[in-house]
Amino acid sequence: MDKIVKVTPLEDYKIQIESSSGVSGIFDVKPYLKGSAFKELKNKAYFNLVRPAHHGIAWPNEQDFSSDTIIWDIKSSNEEVA
Repeated sequence: MDKIVKVTPLEDYKIQIESSSGVSGIFDVKPYLKGSAFKELKNKAYFNLVRPAHHGIAWPNEQDFSSDTIIWDIKSSNEEVA
């Protein structure tokens, strides 16, 4: 399983991602903010607390995304651009 090894929070609820297999890109969290589980991420200071965890990414109050979701989203976004 691929592992997220580096995260950098960006503007507009996006995160620069690097994975253990070399996949890198921008993960856009904005589409997920509508769900009640992620409403806390709308606070920019809290959003910036993101860190690699359990192969994916997580925040202090246990909101998380798996590496599978993140990598699929990055690859799908790259295909749309191509």
